[in-house]
Amino acid sequence: MKGRGCWETASVRSFCSSGCLNKFKKDDSGDDDEEPAAPGDKSELHHTLKNLSLKLNDLSTCNDLIAKHGAALQRSLNELDSLKIPSESGEKLKAVNERATLFRITSNAMINACKDFLELAEIHSRRWQKALSYEQEQRAHLEETIEQLAKQHNSLERAVCNTPGGPVDPSKSLSEGSFLTSKGENSEEDEDTEYFDAMEDSASFITVITESKEDRKAEGGTGSTSVDWTPADNVLDGASFVPKDSCKVKRRARIPDKPNYSLNLWSIMKNCIGRELSRIPMPVNFNEPLSMLQRLTEDLEYHHLLDKAVHCTSSVEQMCLVAAFSVSSYSTTVHRIAKPFNPMLGETFELDRLEDMGLRSLCEQVSHHPPSAAHHVFSKHGWSLWQEITIASKFRGKYISIMPLGAIHLEFQASGNHYVWRKSTSTVHNIIVGKLWIDQSGDIEIVNHKTKDRCQLKFVPYSYFSKEAARKVTGVVSDGLGKAHYVLSGSWDEQMEYSKIVHSSPSSDGKQKTVYQTLPAKPLWRKYPLPENAENMYYFSELALTLNEQEDGVAPTDSRLRPDQRLMEKGRWDEANTEKQRLEEKQRLSRRRRLETCAASCGGEDEKESDCYTPLWFEKRLDPLTGEMACMYKGGYWEAKEKKDWHMCPNIF
Repeated sequence: MKGRGCWETASVRSFCSSGCLNKFKKDDSGDDDEEPAAPGDKSELHHTLKNLSLKLNDLSTCNDLIAKHGAALQRSLNELDSLKIPSESGEKLKAVNERATLFRITSNAMINACKDFLELAEIHSRRWQKALSYEQEQRAHLEETIEQLAKQHNSLERAVCNTPGGPVDPSKSLSEGSFLTSKGENSEEDEDTEYFDAMEDSASFITVITESKEDRKAEGGTGSTSVDWTPADNVLDGASFVPKDSCKVKRRARIPDKPNYSLNLWSIMKNCIGRELSRIPMPVNFNEPLSMLQRLTEDLEYHHLLDKAVHCTSSVEQMCLVAAFSVSSYSTTVHRIAKPFNPMLGETFELDRLEDMGLRSLCEQVSHHPPSAAHHVFSKHGWSLWQEITIASKFRGKYISIMPLGAIHLEFQASGNHYVWRKSTSTVHNIIVGKLWIDQSGDIEIVNHKTKDRCQLKFVPYSYFSKEAARKVTGVVSDGLGKAHYVLSGSWDEQMEYSKIVHSSPSSDGKQKTVYQTLPAKPLWRKYPLPENAENMYYFSELALTLNEQEDGVAPTDSRLRPDQRLMEKGRWDEANTEKQRLEEKQRLSRRRRLETCAASCGGEDEKESDCYTPLWFEKRLDPLTGEMACMYKGGYWEAKEKKDWHMCPNIF
């Protein structure tokens, strides 16, 4: 019985250490900060403990009776032992005496085991209370979220009934020119009214004194009638209508259709609220068959804007094209709600397109936690771009926030103009219920560090009940003296326009706004149409379809050679998940060995992973413009490719 009691005690402890309580890391630190359980839960728990105590009292009573009668039996046996009886009977009497003693010991052991069980139940009662309280809180949070969503849908239905046009569906693409006002551009009397109405509707701009609006109407009849589009402005004309690269190399135009696998995202994400997204283990079912390095390279899809900007003689005109380029990088995300593969540490991706795109691009994953990628682009047309982007992402319960951290540099060799900006925040909505959709929000400031020209871009967050157009972007381009020259307007998923400012004045209503009078708007950038059958190919653009195409001569660390990503592209998702687990375990093993080696060389001191890993093609340097440490290209990759010498590359796949 004693052995059984010990087994029961060990079983309860095993349950408490390896069961559902394992999710709550603070449990091991003590009960000082435990949250109180609900009153009903407390009473039920106390009732259970009371029943256990009563049962223990019953067992104690039985134990007393057993001890009492056992002692009497022992005395009787001792009396019989003192009598003169045959030796054969004495042996039997001795055996009975031993069994009685063993019975008494066993009963005592049973009572002790029951006491241990009750004590253990009391010790863990608070932890059970906390676990139950946590689960109830999560359930209440989920119910509250669903209730809020239901209210939003009801309000939306009422708004649709009360509004002739109804609100804009965020899952639909913005039609071309839909951000224009309903008045005719030649209606001079109505332009004033429409212009100022739009100004007043943009309440979010009140805090920015020189914030521009989407208005592009001309007021050439008042004031500076001689101001018009100049020959210099022609450099910007037609920027949005540049034809796609006439590829000299034939590249693939489709990939296998996406399999129809059903998987509930909420079933995986519900226990990950507040966690870093890159640390959440995800099956490939939520991925797209491209890595984050390839997604970063997709920013170059509208490189022709920068090729055209090389020829601008005016820095503010050049700024317009740079701003359009920065906005165009989001156009591929409007339908792309799948997660790219998180690159392995040391993984690379090259885009060698000197012939058809006139550029060479190289990305390398330089850190795994936090995930960080370095990128360098050289164009034969006279510009270079480089960046180190660290992706910070959080799951907030109803949505996922993706915050790219790090500065993007763009330099034009001929003029020496050096532009720096940072990316906006991306948000994936409807994680719990409804159709997933993505939005961009926040402000972007682009600075030309040579001339001090600036462009303030505002990505307006979408709202069901806002009068603003969906995915709207507005901006103003100013020179180094702060004088505004151009107003930019459009949407990040379709097109951008620019309007030349002819006059600016403060708002007549006393609000801290500036009213810009502009010439008619002209197109600056327009999104390419998606390929046929794109909805079955992860909504990839024509460039994205070619990024994972097999190419000879790439480094053995190139994303094209990643096996789980390749299997997913082929539609073999079960095999891809197995391969993904193998690669992740291999990376964890390499990390442990690297940290052990680093700790041994540092005398046992704890070192950060970033201090123990050295990128192959990039190196940490101080960015003189931002004052931050960033990975910059140190050279050698394209020379190694020309020599076909990849001996220095690690084995990561």
